[in-house]
Amino acid sequence: MASRKTSHQKRDNGDKYSVLLPTYNERENLPLIVWLLVKYFGESGYNYEIIVIDDGSPDGTLEVGEQLQKIYGEDKILLRPRAKKLGLGTAYIHGMKHATGNYIFIMDADLSHHTIFLFVRKQKEGNYDLVSGTRYQGNGGVYGWDLRRKLISRGANFLTQVLLRPGASDLTGSFRLYKKKVLESLIERCVSKGYVFQMEMIVRARQLNYTIGEVPISFVDRVYGESKLGGNEIVSFVKGLLTLFATT
Repeated sequence: MASRKTSHQKRDNGDKYSVLLPTYNERENLPLIVWLLVKYFGESGYNYEIIVIDDGSPDGTLEVGEQLQKIYGEDKILLRPRAKKLGLGTAYIHGMKHATGNYIFIMDADLSHHTIFLFVRKQKEGNYDLVSGTRYQGNGGVYGWDLRRKLISRGANFLTQVLLRPGASDLTGSFRLYKKKVLESLIERCVSKGYVFQMEMIVRARQLNYTIGEVPISFVDRVYGESKLGGNEIVSFVKGLLTLFATT
């Protein structure tokens, strides 16, 4: 018992983690991801807050968030909705303005990721400025995708590696842990929106000589709902990639 208490005290060292969850039609997934986050942080002893940035979901995601707020408390579940779908990058910017933690997690609300404790441990080991999940190193991988999506993902990552030489193995993933001051610095310099935003953040981090740690992740396809990756997103990604290549 004594050793367990000591471990808990050692972890509870004044750090606070703000988790940004952009949502759009995640009514079924949101309760599960929030429960998992609350469970982890409760067991670890770290202070935390979960910031839900809903972009006007028509399926009642915001109403579900309001119920979760009643269950877990307004100090732990913060709702910062927007009137309409404005893009992933601006959602993170909006959420960060309300974050009070000195570390910030960004992740999807669709239960594709579930290794948050590995990110905390990795960051502490190397005092990294940011830690990024990778599907392309170690025991990382993708499960539940059809061949088309796998080819798109691999192709996108290959192109980014060839054109941008970013110093990280997975630029298009959406599970990362940042020091807050580092995230603020990167966002000031980023001009992309949507899925390209994630890629530009890594490229800018390399330019500014920030240290990047990587954690292999198993990316599992959505538990509920449909993927939001469509033709428009692919075209926007290619345009954004070429813009970064020309300007960085």
